[in-house]
Amino acid sequence: MIHLHGIGHFHPENVIDNVFLESLDIGTSCEWIMERVGIQTRRTVLPLDYIRQTRNRNLREASEAALYGNAEMAADAARMALDRAGLKPSDIGLVISGSCSPDYTCPAEAASVAAALGIEVPGFDLNSACSSFGMQVTFLDRMKPETLPSFILLVNPESLTRCVDYGDRNSAVLFGDGSAAAVVSASVPARAAFDSCACESNPSAWTKVQIPRQGYFQQDGKAVQGFAIRKSTDSLRLLQSEYSLNGNRLKFVGHQANLGMLATVCERAGIEDRNHWYNVADFGNTGCAGAPSVLSQHWDDLVPGCHVALSLVGAGLTWVHMMLKVREAP
Repeated sequence: MIHLHGIGHFHPENVIDNVFLESLDIGTSCEWIMERVGIQTRRTVLPLDYIRQTRNRNLREASEAALYGNAEMAADAARMALDRAGLKPSDIGLVISGSCSPDYTCPAEAASVAAALGIEVPGFDLNSACSSFGMQVTFLDRMKPETLPSFILLVNPESLTRCVDYGDRNSAVLFGDGSAAAVVSASVPARAAFDSCACESNPSAWTKVQIPRQGYFQQDGKAVQGFAIRKSTDSLRLLQSEYSLNGNRLKFVGHQANLGMLATVCERAGIEDRNHWYNVADFGNTGCAGAPSVLSQHWDDLVPGCHVALSLVGAGLTWVHMMLKVREAP
C-alpha cells in the first residue's frame, strides 16, 4: 500500500481552442473535433503565434520556443503537492519522474526537477508513457517499505505539443501540455492510499504508439483506441468486482486520451456521469500527467469512504490499475 500525502498539477496559460485549430486550415472544424474527440480546449507551452506561423515544422525550434521546460512545470506541480501534504522540499528523499516528452535523454529528468526544487536527493526516471504514474506507484508498492525514504516525490511533466505536427489534423486536435506531482510514502500513513496495484504489458505491439527521437507523435489510431477501451474496461471491472461498492462511493479516473474513449469505458462498466472524473475536455490528452492531474483537481472531493478506481493505458503497450481508498485522517 502506497500512501498519498499530497498531489498537485500545473497547466501552462496558452490555450489552444477549436476555433484556433480551425483557423489553421488543416481540414478540421469545431464540429468535427467535438464529434471525433470531445476536446474543447488544450494548454500549450508554445506561443500561439509560433504554432500559427510554423505549424511546428521544426522540432528543434519548438524546444527553443517553449515558454516552460519540463522541470519548471514539474516543480510547480510539486510545490502544490508539498503544500497539500504539509511538507517542505527538504522532506523529500527520492524523486521519480516519467514523461512521454522529456527535455533530455540524459540525464534523468528527475535530476533537473530535484535541482529546480533545490534538493540534493537521489532521482531516476521510470517511464511507461501514458501509464507512467500508475507504473511508478506499482513499482513502489512492490518494494520493501523499510528500503525507501519516508517521502517520495513522483512527477509527470508533459510537453506533448512540441511533438505535434500542426499540419496533421488527427494529432493536432488531441494533445495538451501540463504536469502532475504526488508526494507518497510506503511507511508514513495518510488519509488516502493506493491499493490493488497491478501492471501488464504487450511488448509485441510497441510500434503502435511512438514518438521517435526528434520526431512527431504517431500511432495506429484505430488499434490503439480499441486497446485503450478494452484494457481500461477490463481493469475497471476487476476493481469493481474486488471492492463491490455501491452508489457514489466509487469514482473512476481513466487515461485522458479523448472523451469518446472514456465515455465508452464508462458505458461498458456501468459508471454514471456523476462518478466519472475527467479533464480531457478542457486540457486535452496530457499523456502521463492526465490522470494524476484529474485526481489533483478533485483533491477536496476525496472524502472518507471514497474509492477512486484508476485504469491507465500507455504506449508499450502497457496498462495499469489501482484503487485509491480514502479514510479518516490518521
